[in-house]
Amino acid sequence: MPAASARILVADDQPDVLEALRLLLKSEGYQIDTVKSPAAVLRAVEARDFALVLIDLNYARDTTSGEEGLDLLDKLQNLDANLPVVVMTAWASVEVAVEAMRRGAKDFITKPWENPRLLSIVRTQVELGSAVRAYRRLEQENQLLRGGKGAGPTLIAESVAMRPVLEMISRVGPSDANILITGENGTGKGLIARALHAVSSRSDESFISVNMGGLPEGVFESELFGHVRGAFTDAKTDRAGRFELADSGTLFMDEIGNIPLSQQAKILRTLETGEFERVGSSKTYRANVRLISATNADLQQQVAEGAFRQDLLFRLNTIHIHLPPLRERREDIELLAQFFLKAHVKRYGKSITGFESSAIEAMRGYSWPGNVRELDHAVERGCLMAQGKVIHVNDLGLNAGQATPQIEDMSIEEVEAYLIKKTLARCDGNARKAAEELGLSRSAFYRRLEKYGL
Repeated sequence: MPAASARILVADDQPDVLEALRLLLKSEGYQIDTVKSPAAVLRAVEARDFALVLIDLNYARDTTSGEEGLDLLDKLQNLDANLPVVVMTAWASVEVAVEAMRRGAKDFITKPWENPRLLSIVRTQVELGSAVRAYRRLEQENQLLRGGKGAGPTLIAESVAMRPVLEMISRVGPSDANILITGENGTGKGLIARALHAVSSRSDESFISVNMGGLPEGVFESELFGHVRGAFTDAKTDRAGRFELADSGTLFMDEIGNIPLSQQAKILRTLETGEFERVGSSKTYRANVRLISATNADLQQQVAEGAFRQDLLFRLNTIHIHLPPLRERREDIELLAQFFLKAHVKRYGKSITGFESSAIEAMRGYSWPGNVRELDHAVERGCLMAQGKVIHVNDLGLNAGQATPQIEDMSIEEVEAYLIKKTLARCDGNARKAAEELGLSRSAFYRRLEKYGL
Protein backbone atom coordinates (compact mmCIF):
# COMPACT_ATOMS: atom_id res chain seq x y z
CA MET A 1 0.00 0.00 0.00
CA PRO A 2 1.57 3.36 -0.99
CA ALA A 3 2.35 5.67 1.90
CA ALA A 4 0.03 8.33 0.50
CA SER A 5 -2.95 6.01 0.81
CA ALA A 6 -1.96 4.11 3.98
CA ARG A 7 -4.01 4.97 7.06
CA ILE A 8 -2.38 4.52 10.47
CA LEU A 9 -4.05 4.49 13.88
CA VAL A 10 -1.96 5.90 16.76
CA ALA A 11 -2.99 5.33 20.38
CA ASP A 12 -1.49 7.05 23.44
CA ASP A 13 -2.98 8.75 26.51
CA GLN A 14 -0.60 11.73 26.27
CA PRO A 15 -1.78 14.49 23.86
CA ASP A 16 1.74 15.78 23.21
CA VAL A 17 2.91 12.31 22.17
CA LEU A 18 -0.09 11.89 19.85
CA GLU A 19 0.54 15.27 18.24
CA ALA A 20 4.26 14.58 17.75
CA LEU A 21 3.56 11.22 16.11
CA ARG A 22 0.77 12.67 13.98
CA LEU A 23 3.00 15.41 12.59
CA LEU A 24 5.94 13.05 12.01
CA LEU A 25 3.92 10.39 10.19
CA LYS A 26 1.83 12.92 8.27
CA SER A 27 5.04 14.45 6.91
CA GLU A 28 5.76 11.05 5.30
CA GLY A 29 2.42 11.03 3.47
CA TYR A 30 0.45 8.77 5.82
CA GLN A 31 -3.15 9.41 6.84
CA ILE A 32 -3.31 9.49 10.64
CA ASP A 33 -6.12 8.79 13.13
CA THR A 34 -5.40 9.27 16.84
CA VAL A 35 -7.15 7.91 19.96
CA LYS A 36 -6.38 8.00 23.69
CA SER A 37 -7.64 4.69 25.11
CA PRO A 38 -7.72 0.95 24.41
CA ALA A 39 -11.52 1.06 24.06
CA ALA A 40 -11.22 3.78 21.41
CA VAL A 41 -8.64 1.66 19.54
CA LEU A 42 -11.05 -1.25 19.35
CA ARG A 43 -13.92 0.96 18.21
CA ALA A 44 -11.75 2.50 15.48
CA VAL A 45 -10.48 -0.85 14.17
CA GLU A 46 -14.02 -2.23 14.08
CA ALA A 47 -15.20 0.84 12.14
CA ARG A 48 -12.57 1.08 9.39
CA ASP A 49 -9.47 -0.49 7.82
CA PHE A 50 -5.97 0.52 8.87
CA ALA A 51 -2.62 -0.32 7.30
CA LEU A 52 -0.98 -0.31 10.75
CA VAL A 53 -1.79 0.36 14.42
CA LEU A 54 0.81 1.97 16.67
CA ILE A 55 -0.18 1.55 20.35
CA ASP A 56 1.25 2.55 23.69
CA LEU A 57 1.46 -0.26 26.25
CA ASN A 58 0.57 1.93 29.26
CA TYR A 59 -2.54 4.10 29.65
CA ALA A 60 -3.29 4.38 33.39
CA ARG A 61 -0.94 6.93 34.96
CA ASP A 62 -0.12 4.64 37.86
CA THR A 63 0.73 1.63 35.71
CA THR A 64 4.09 0.75 34.16
CA SER A 65 3.59 -2.97 33.66
CA GLY A 66 2.32 -2.82 30.09
CA GLU A 67 -0.59 -5.11 30.93
CA GLU A 68 -3.19 -2.74 29.45
CA GLY A 69 -1.36 -2.70 26.13
CA LEU A 70 -0.78 -6.45 26.11
CA ASP A 71 -4.48 -7.04 26.76
CA LEU A 72 -5.33 -4.64 23.91
CA LEU A 73 -2.90 -6.50 21.66
CA ASP A 74 -4.74 -9.78 22.34
CA LYS A 75 -8.07 -8.18 21.42
CA LEU A 76 -6.66 -6.69 18.22
CA GLN A 77 -5.34 -10.10 17.20
CA ASN A 78 -8.80 -11.55 17.73
CA LEU A 79 -10.32 -8.82 15.56
CA ASP A 80 -7.82 -9.11 12.70
CA ALA A 81 -4.82 -11.40 12.92
CA ASN A 82 -3.34 -9.86 9.75
CA LEU A 83 -3.39 -6.28 11.06
CA PRO A 84 0.19 -5.09 11.75
CA VAL A 85 0.54 -3.75 15.31
CA VAL A 86 3.66 -1.97 16.60
CA VAL A 87 3.89 -1.33 20.38
CA MET A 88 5.73 1.42 22.23
CA THR A 89 6.43 2.31 25.87
CA ALA A 90 8.62 4.51 27.99
CA TRP A 91 9.01 1.65 30.45
CA ALA A 92 10.89 -0.80 28.31
CA SER A 93 12.10 -4.17 29.38
CA VAL A 94 13.24 -7.27 27.54
CA GLU A 95 10.47 -9.30 29.17
CA VAL A 96 7.71 -6.92 28.04
CA ALA A 97 9.13 -6.75 24.51
CA VAL A 98 9.31 -10.54 24.23
CA GLU A 99 5.75 -10.89 25.55
CA ALA A 100 4.41 -8.30 23.12
CA MET A 101 6.04 -10.07 20.17
CA ARG A 102 4.72 -13.40 21.41
CA ARG A 103 1.19 -12.00 21.42
CA GLY A 104 1.47 -10.84 17.81
CA ALA A 105 3.18 -7.43 17.81
CA LYS A 106 5.29 -6.91 14.67
CA ASP A 107 7.87 -4.67 16.34
CA PHE A 108 8.70 -2.71 19.50
CA ILE A 109 9.61 0.99 19.95
CA THR A 110 10.89 2.67 23.14
CA LYS A 111 10.20 6.24 24.17
CA PRO A 112 11.76 8.64 23.47
CA TRP A 113 11.99 7.26 19.97
CA GLU A 114 14.46 7.96 17.21
CA ASN A 115 12.59 9.31 14.20
CA PRO A 116 14.55 7.40 11.51
CA ARG A 117 14.08 4.06 13.31
CA LEU A 118 10.38 4.65 13.95
CA LEU A 119 9.76 5.64 10.33
CA SER A 120 11.73 2.64 9.08
CA ILE A 121 9.67 0.26 11.24
CA VAL A 122 6.38 1.85 10.16
CA ARG A 123 7.32 1.77 6.47
CA THR A 124 8.42 -1.86 6.64
CA GLN A 125 5.31 -3.05 8.47
CA VAL A 126 2.93 -1.14 6.19
CA GLU A 127 4.55 -2.74 3.14
CA LEU A 128 4.60 -6.21 4.68
CA GLY A 129 0.99 -5.86 5.82
CA SER A 130 -0.08 -4.83 2.34
CA ALA A 131 1.75 -7.82 0.83
CA VAL A 132 0.14 -10.22 3.31
CA ARG A 133 -3.35 -8.88 2.58
CA ALA A 134 -2.76 -9.13 -1.18
CA TYR A 135 -1.58 -12.71 -0.77
CA ARG A 136 -4.61 -13.59 1.34
CA ARG A 137 -6.94 -12.10 -1.24
CA LEU A 138 -5.25 -14.00 -4.06
CA GLU A 139 -5.35 -17.20 -2.04
CA GLN A 140 -9.06 -16.76 -1.39
CA GLU A 141 -9.79 -15.91 -5.02
CA ASN A 142 -7.93 -18.99 -6.20
CA GLN A 143 -9.78 -21.12 -3.67
CA LEU A 144 -13.10 -19.83 -4.98
CA LEU A 145 -12.03 -20.52 -8.56
CA ARG A 146 -10.71 -23.99 -7.81
CA GLY A 147 -13.54 -25.13 -5.54
CA GLY A 148 -13.03 -28.39 -3.72
CA LYS A 149 -10.91 -31.12 -5.25
CA GLY A 150 -12.85 -32.72 -8.08
CA ALA A 151 -15.67 -30.17 -7.74
CA GLY A 152 -16.77 -28.52 -10.95
CA PRO A 153 -19.28 -25.94 -12.15
CA THR A 154 -22.93 -26.84 -12.46
CA LEU A 155 -23.58 -28.21 -15.94
CA ILE A 156 -27.24 -28.46 -16.90
CA ALA A 157 -27.26 -30.53 -20.05
CA GLU A 158 -29.85 -33.26 -20.47
CA SER A 159 -30.56 -32.65 -24.16
CA VAL A 160 -29.43 -35.03 -26.87
CA ALA A 161 -27.41 -32.24 -28.50
CA MET A 162 -25.23 -31.88 -25.37
CA ARG A 163 -24.37 -35.56 -24.94
CA PRO A 164 -21.27 -35.43 -27.20
CA VAL A 165 -20.01 -32.44 -25.19
CA LEU A 166 -20.40 -34.24 -21.87
CA GLU A 167 -18.69 -37.32 -23.29
CA MET A 168 -15.73 -35.24 -24.49
CA ILE A 169 -15.35 -33.58 -21.08
CA SER A 170 -15.23 -37.01 -19.47
CA ARG A 171 -12.76 -38.43 -22.00
CA VAL A 172 -10.29 -35.59 -22.54
CA GLY A 173 -10.72 -33.49 -19.40
CA PRO A 174 -8.24 -35.53 -17.33
CA SER A 175 -5.55 -35.17 -20.02
CA ASP A 176 -3.19 -32.24 -20.60
CA ALA A 177 -4.27 -31.89 -24.24
CA ASN A 178 -4.94 -28.40 -25.58
CA ILE A 179 -8.64 -27.98 -26.30
CA LEU A 180 -10.46 -25.62 -28.65
CA ILE A 181 -14.10 -24.89 -27.80
CA THR A 182 -16.26 -23.37 -30.54
CA GLY A 183 -19.80 -22.07 -30.50
CA GLU A 184 -21.88 -18.91 -30.71
CA ASN A 185 -21.62 -16.13 -28.15
CA GLY A 186 -23.36 -16.98 -24.89
CA THR A 187 -23.39 -20.76 -25.32
CA GLY A 188 -21.30 -21.33 -22.19
CA LYS A 189 -17.80 -21.88 -23.54
CA GLY A 190 -16.27 -20.54 -20.32
CA LEU A 191 -18.38 -22.93 -18.25
CA ILE A 192 -17.15 -25.88 -20.31
CA ALA A 193 -13.56 -24.70 -19.86
CA ARG A 194 -14.03 -24.67 -16.08
CA ALA A 195 -15.59 -28.13 -16.21
CA LEU A 196 -12.57 -29.43 -18.13
CA HIS A 197 -10.23 -27.89 -15.54
CA ALA A 198 -12.27 -29.36 -12.67
CA VAL A 199 -11.82 -32.95 -13.90
CA SER A 200 -8.14 -32.51 -14.79
CA SER A 201 -5.07 -33.40 -12.75
CA ARG A 202 -4.54 -29.63 -12.39
CA SER A 203 -7.84 -29.00 -10.60
CA ASP A 204 -6.08 -27.93 -7.38
CA GLU A 205 -4.08 -25.30 -9.28
CA SER A 206 -5.12 -21.94 -10.73
CA PHE A 207 -7.68 -21.45 -13.49
CA ILE A 208 -6.76 -18.16 -15.18
CA SER A 209 -9.08 -16.65 -17.77
CA VAL A 210 -8.42 -13.90 -20.31
CA ASN A 211 -10.75 -12.44 -22.94
CA MET A 212 -8.53 -11.98 -25.98
CA GLY A 213 -11.20 -9.90 -27.72
CA GLY A 214 -11.12 -7.32 -24.94
CA LEU A 215 -7.34 -6.74 -24.98
CA PRO A 216 -6.16 -3.61 -26.82
CA GLU A 217 -3.08 -4.44 -28.87
CA GLY A 218 -1.00 -1.94 -26.88
CA VAL A 219 -1.30 -3.95 -23.65
CA PHE A 220 -1.49 -7.40 -25.21
CA GLU A 221 2.04 -8.56 -24.33
CA SER A 222 1.91 -7.07 -20.85
CA GLU A 223 -1.37 -8.85 -20.01
CA LEU A 224 -0.15 -12.23 -21.24
CA PHE A 225 3.55 -12.18 -20.38
CA GLY A 226 3.81 -9.49 -17.69
CA HIS A 227 6.16 -6.53 -17.48
CA VAL A 228 8.94 -5.12 -15.32
CA ARG A 229 8.99 -1.77 -13.61
CA GLY A 230 9.76 1.05 -16.04
CA ALA A 231 8.93 -0.98 -19.17
CA PHE A 232 6.47 1.76 -20.18
CA THR A 233 4.97 4.93 -18.72
CA ASP A 234 2.44 3.33 -16.34
CA ALA A 235 4.63 0.36 -15.36
CA LYS A 236 5.30 1.46 -11.77
CA THR A 237 5.89 -2.08 -10.44
CA ASP A 238 6.75 -5.53 -11.78
CA ARG A 239 3.68 -7.49 -12.83
CA ALA A 240 3.14 -11.15 -13.65
CA GLY A 241 1.20 -11.98 -16.82
CA ARG A 242 -1.51 -14.58 -17.36
CA PHE A 243 0.91 -17.34 -18.41
CA GLU A 244 2.91 -16.88 -15.22
CA LEU A 245 -0.22 -16.81 -13.03
CA ALA A 246 -1.48 -20.01 -14.67
CA ASP A 247 1.76 -21.93 -14.13
CA SER A 248 0.93 -25.56 -13.21
CA GLY A 249 -2.74 -24.81 -13.83
CA THR A 250 -5.06 -23.99 -16.73
CA LEU A 251 -5.04 -20.91 -18.95
CA PHE A 252 -8.35 -20.20 -20.69
CA MET A 253 -8.09 -17.89 -23.69
CA ASP A 254 -11.57 -16.79 -24.71
CA GLU A 255 -12.23 -15.34 -28.17
CA ILE A 256 -8.89 -16.68 -29.43
CA GLY A 257 -9.74 -15.66 -32.99
CA ASN A 258 -9.16 -12.03 -32.04
CA ILE A 259 -5.41 -12.36 -31.42
CA PRO A 260 -3.67 -9.79 -33.67
CA LEU A 261 -1.61 -11.47 -36.36
CA SER A 262 1.43 -9.54 -35.13
CA GLN A 263 1.20 -11.27 -31.73
CA GLN A 264 0.41 -14.81 -32.86
CA ALA A 265 4.06 -15.85 -33.28
CA LYS A 266 4.78 -14.93 -29.64
CA ILE A 267 1.83 -17.01 -28.43
CA LEU A 268 2.95 -19.93 -30.60
CA ARG A 269 6.51 -19.80 -29.24
CA THR A 270 5.27 -19.89 -25.64
CA LEU A 271 2.92 -22.80 -26.38
CA GLU A 272 5.73 -24.75 -28.06
CA THR A 273 8.50 -24.09 -25.53
CA GLY A 274 6.77 -22.82 -22.41
CA GLU A 275 9.14 -19.84 -22.49
CA PHE A 276 8.45 -16.10 -22.54
CA GLU A 277 9.92 -12.76 -21.45
CA ARG A 278 8.22 -10.02 -19.53
CA VAL A 279 7.91 -6.73 -21.40
CA GLY A 280 11.03 -4.67 -20.71
CA SER A 281 13.14 -7.65 -19.60
CA SER A 282 15.45 -10.10 -21.34
CA LYS A 283 15.10 -12.70 -18.58
CA THR A 284 13.40 -15.87 -19.81
CA TYR A 285 10.59 -17.34 -17.70
CA ARG A 286 8.93 -20.71 -18.04
CA ALA A 287 5.31 -21.69 -17.47
CA ASN A 288 3.71 -25.12 -17.60
CA VAL A 289 0.08 -24.49 -18.52
CA ARG A 290 -2.77 -26.53 -19.92
CA LEU A 291 -4.36 -24.34 -22.61
CA ILE A 292 -8.06 -24.22 -23.30
CA SER A 293 -9.21 -21.72 -25.91
CA ALA A 294 -12.58 -20.70 -27.27
CA THR A 295 -13.97 -18.79 -30.22
CA ASN A 296 -17.16 -18.08 -32.12
CA ALA A 297 -15.18 -17.43 -35.31
CA ASP A 298 -14.40 -19.81 -38.18
CA LEU A 299 -10.64 -20.17 -37.67
CA GLN A 300 -10.20 -22.26 -40.80
CA GLN A 301 -11.66 -19.40 -42.81
CA GLN A 302 -9.38 -16.93 -41.02
CA VAL A 303 -6.42 -19.15 -41.92
CA ALA A 304 -7.52 -19.10 -45.57
CA GLU A 305 -7.81 -15.30 -45.41
CA GLY A 306 -4.34 -14.98 -43.89
CA ALA A 307 -5.68 -13.57 -40.62
CA PHE A 308 -4.71 -16.56 -38.44
CA ARG A 309 -1.59 -18.72 -38.46
CA GLN A 310 -2.22 -22.32 -39.40
CA ASP A 311 0.58 -23.61 -37.15
CA LEU A 312 -1.01 -21.81 -34.19
CA LEU A 313 -4.38 -23.35 -35.01
CA PHE A 314 -2.76 -26.83 -35.06
CA ARG A 315 -1.27 -26.14 -31.62
CA LEU A 316 -4.63 -24.99 -30.21
CA ASN A 317 -6.79 -27.60 -31.84
CA THR A 318 -5.53 -30.89 -30.43
CA ILE A 319 -9.11 -31.61 -29.33
CA HIS A 320 -12.15 -29.76 -30.68
CA ILE A 321 -15.42 -29.41 -28.73
CA HIS A 322 -18.37 -27.67 -30.40
CA LEU A 323 -21.17 -26.26 -28.26
CA PRO A 324 -24.64 -26.26 -29.86
CA PRO A 325 -26.71 -23.05 -29.62
CA LEU A 326 -29.59 -22.99 -27.14
CA ARG A 327 -32.18 -23.24 -29.94
CA GLU A 328 -30.80 -26.73 -30.68
CA ARG A 329 -31.09 -27.91 -27.07
CA ARG A 330 -34.62 -26.81 -26.19
CA GLU A 331 -35.02 -29.67 -23.69
CA ASP A 332 -32.60 -27.78 -21.44
CA ILE A 333 -34.36 -24.41 -21.54
CA GLU A 334 -36.78 -24.96 -18.66
CA LEU A 335 -34.11 -26.65 -16.53
CA LEU A 336 -31.72 -23.76 -17.11
CA ALA A 337 -34.44 -21.20 -16.42
CA GLN A 338 -35.29 -22.85 -13.08
CA PHE A 339 -31.58 -22.94 -12.17
CA PHE A 340 -31.14 -19.23 -12.96
CA LEU A 341 -34.37 -18.37 -11.14
CA LYS A 342 -33.18 -20.03 -7.96
CA ALA A 343 -29.95 -18.01 -8.07
CA HIS A 344 -31.67 -14.67 -8.73
CA VAL A 345 -34.38 -15.24 -6.12
CA LYS A 346 -31.64 -15.73 -3.55
CA ARG A 347 -29.66 -12.74 -4.82
CA TYR A 348 -32.58 -10.30 -4.73
CA GLY A 349 -34.41 -11.76 -1.72
CA LYS A 350 -37.57 -12.51 -3.71
CA SER A 351 -40.30 -15.06 -2.89
CA ILE A 352 -40.98 -16.12 -6.49
CA THR A 353 -41.77 -19.83 -6.83
CA GLY A 354 -41.69 -20.40 -10.58
CA PHE A 355 -42.95 -19.49 -14.05
CA GLU A 356 -46.44 -19.21 -15.47
CA SER A 357 -47.05 -21.91 -18.10
CA SER A 358 -47.26 -19.32 -20.89
CA ALA A 359 -43.84 -18.00 -19.85
CA ILE A 360 -42.38 -21.50 -20.14
CA GLU A 361 -43.91 -21.90 -23.60
CA ALA A 362 -42.57 -18.50 -24.68
CA MET A 363 -39.06 -19.43 -23.56
CA ARG A 364 -39.26 -22.75 -25.41
CA GLY A 365 -40.40 -21.01 -28.58
CA TYR A 366 -37.96 -18.11 -28.53
CA SER A 367 -34.90 -18.24 -30.83
CA TRP A 368 -32.38 -17.07 -28.17
CA PRO A 369 -29.83 -15.26 -30.36
CA GLY A 370 -27.86 -14.57 -27.17
CA ASN A 371 -28.10 -18.22 -26.11
CA VAL A 372 -27.73 -19.28 -22.46
CA ARG A 373 -26.40 -15.87 -21.41
CA GLU A 374 -29.52 -14.19 -22.81
CA LEU A 375 -31.73 -16.72 -21.01
CA ASP A 376 -30.00 -15.91 -17.73
CA HIS A 377 -30.59 -12.18 -18.19
CA ALA A 378 -34.21 -12.73 -19.25
CA VAL A 379 -34.86 -14.72 -16.06
CA GLU A 380 -33.11 -12.04 -14.00
CA ARG A 381 -35.35 -9.41 -15.59
CA GLY A 382 -38.39 -11.56 -14.92
CA CYS A 383 -37.38 -11.94 -11.29
CA LEU A 384 -37.14 -8.16 -10.91
CA MET A 385 -40.32 -7.35 -12.84
CA ALA A 386 -42.64 -10.00 -11.39
CA GLN A 387 -45.30 -8.63 -9.04
CA GLY A 388 -46.50 -11.93 -7.62
CA LYS A 389 -45.25 -15.40 -6.83
CA VAL A 390 -44.75 -16.40 -10.47
CA ILE A 391 -43.05 -14.87 -13.51
CA HIS A 392 -45.38 -14.06 -16.41
CA VAL A 393 -44.43 -13.94 -20.07
CA ASN A 394 -44.43 -10.13 -20.19
CA ASP A 395 -41.96 -10.01 -17.29
CA LEU A 396 -39.30 -11.73 -19.42
CA GLY A 397 -39.19 -9.05 -22.13
CA LEU A 398 -38.58 -11.52 -24.95
CA ASN A 399 -40.64 -9.84 -27.69
CA ALA A 400 -41.22 -13.39 -28.97
CA GLY A 401 -43.85 -13.34 -31.69
CA GLN A 402 -44.33 -9.60 -31.19
CA ALA A 403 -43.68 -6.67 -33.46
CA THR A 404 -40.32 -4.95 -33.46
CA PRO A 405 -40.17 -2.62 -30.45
CA GLN A 406 -40.79 1.06 -31.15
CA ILE A 407 -37.47 2.92 -31.18
CA GLU A 408 -39.05 6.09 -29.80
CA ASP A 409 -40.07 4.19 -26.65
CA MET A 410 -36.55 2.88 -25.96
CA SER A 411 -33.58 4.39 -24.15
CA ILE A 412 -30.27 4.88 -25.96
CA GLU A 413 -28.82 1.83 -24.21
CA GLU A 414 -31.85 -0.29 -25.14
CA VAL A 415 -31.53 0.78 -28.78
CA GLU A 416 -27.82 -0.08 -28.81
CA ALA A 417 -28.41 -3.48 -27.18
CA TYR A 418 -31.24 -4.24 -29.64
CA LEU A 419 -29.09 -3.25 -32.64
CA ILE A 420 -26.17 -5.39 -31.47
CA LYS A 421 -28.46 -8.37 -30.85
CA LYS A 422 -30.05 -8.09 -34.30
CA THR A 423 -26.64 -7.71 -35.99
CA LEU A 424 -25.30 -10.77 -34.17
CA ALA A 425 -28.31 -12.79 -35.27
CA ARG A 426 -27.87 -11.65 -38.88
CA CYS A 427 -24.19 -12.66 -38.72
CA ASP A 428 -25.07 -16.09 -37.26
CA GLY A 429 -23.40 -15.20 -33.98
CA ASN A 430 -20.07 -14.22 -35.58
CA ALA A 431 -18.85 -11.39 -33.35
CA ARG A 432 -16.06 -10.38 -35.73
CA LYS A 433 -18.44 -9.82 -38.61
CA ALA A 434 -20.97 -8.09 -36.38
CA ALA A 435 -18.31 -5.69 -35.08
CA GLU A 436 -17.25 -4.87 -38.65
CA GLU A 437 -20.85 -4.22 -39.72
CA LEU A 438 -21.36 -1.91 -36.74
CA GLY A 439 -18.06 -0.11 -37.34
CA LEU A 440 -16.69 -1.01 -33.91
CA SER A 441 -13.25 -2.22 -32.89
CA ARG A 442 -13.06 -5.73 -31.43
CA SER A 443 -12.38 -4.49 -27.91
CA ALA A 444 -15.20 -1.90 -28.06
CA PHE A 445 -17.62 -4.52 -29.38
CA TYR A 446 -16.75 -7.01 -26.64
CA ARG A 447 -17.13 -4.35 -23.97
CA ARG A 448 -20.66 -3.77 -25.20
CA LEU A 449 -21.43 -7.49 -25.28
CA GLU A 450 -20.34 -7.72 -21.65
CA LYS A 451 -22.25 -4.56 -20.71
CA TYR A 452 -25.54 -5.79 -22.17
CA GLY A 453 -25.08 -9.46 -21.29
CA LEU A 454 -25.19 -10.63 -24.91
